[in-house]
Amino acid sequence: MIEIPAFANCHSHAFHRALRGREAGGDTFWGWRERMYAVAAALDPDLLRELATATYLEMRLAGIDAVGEFHYLHHGPDGVPYADPNETGEALIAAAREAGLRICLLDACYLRSGFEEPVAGVQRRFADASAEAWATRVGALAARHAGEDDVVVGAAIHSVRAVPVSDLATIATALPDAPLHVHVSEQPAENAACLAATGRTPVQLLAEAGVWSPRATAVHATHLTDADVATLGGAGVSVCFCPTTEAELADGIGPSVALRDAGARLTLGSDSNTVIDLFAEARLVEMHERLRSGRRGAWRAEQLWRAATTDGLASLGFEPAQTIGLAESVRTAGATEPLWAASAADVRVPEVDPADVAARLDKVVRAVWEAVA
Repeated sequence: MIEIPAFANCHSHAFHRALRGREAGGDTFWGWRERMYAVAAALDPDLLRELATATYLEMRLAGIDAVGEFHYLHHGPDGVPYADPNETGEALIAAAREAGLRICLLDACYLRSGFEEPVAGVQRRFADASAEAWATRVGALAARHAGEDDVVVGAAIHSVRAVPVSDLATIATALPDAPLHVHVSEQPAENAACLAATGRTPVQLLAEAGVWSPRATAVHATHLTDADVATLGGAGVSVCFCPTTEAELADGIGPSVALRDAGARLTLGSDSNTVIDLFAEARLVEMHERLRSGRRGAWRAEQLWRAATTDGLASLGFEPAQTIGLAESVRTAGATEPLWAASAADVRVPEVDPADVAARLDKVVRAVWEAVA
């Protein structure tokens, strides 16, 4: 048994865990999204908490100490706020605490379906009445948890298609000392729509609104121009790559090396939780770069360790706090660098029973799909 730093999972949608291993439909991200929306429509706060708790326990077993939960499932199925407007956010915080994780709850503003398109269907659950209403709600949640060492309340812009240009600055300044995350250029269609509507790329649009700074994280950052890379690097942002999800959804391979060399800091996330294994996420950054470039060795192990631990924690507003045990296994036997060989299955967390977590996950995922049906 050796001790290694605990991981930071900087981008998670806990409720997506219900989609793992199931036919999602469609051959692109947009087809998959419709299946995800069906799950989002079926969740009430209690079922969300149960699903998130089981998912966070799986993260704990994988050696994760802190999670950045990108949260947009805010309101009731018809879009009407719960009696406590932050009830679902509190459910996620309670789930993380039960699982023994620190959580940065990244409350995402979501105001429209697309450029000049109002929210419809399940998206009504995501939307506040205005950016100002979102800021008031999130400000109250942040005040409620101020000073707690296991909870950070941060802000998020869901995407440039979901927030009007005139509201971007409101979100960026609502919690000025907290982390600020945003989905950026995950899909070519998102970029094309932004260019058609505004004449700018998403990165350019967000730059003009004052979003980019060292406290900001660009999630995915897959389809960027050279100017976009220079903007993000020059602002000293973090970029969160989620390679297992980006591969599963056929998103593409992002310019990790160009972003690093421009001055951005890499962090890692499990996103859709199709896989919860930060060893796999870290390795795939290098493996995807090898596939893209035809060359090996763009990322050294120590750089990827930093992305998975200290830089990731900093992007969530946390300091390193603990180490985890890694057992020798058939995967790590003979290896001198565990990052290239180990998997989440090699992590040892004695206080969490894997069989119990598996049973909880099976039960709650079944309950979710019964609710969908």
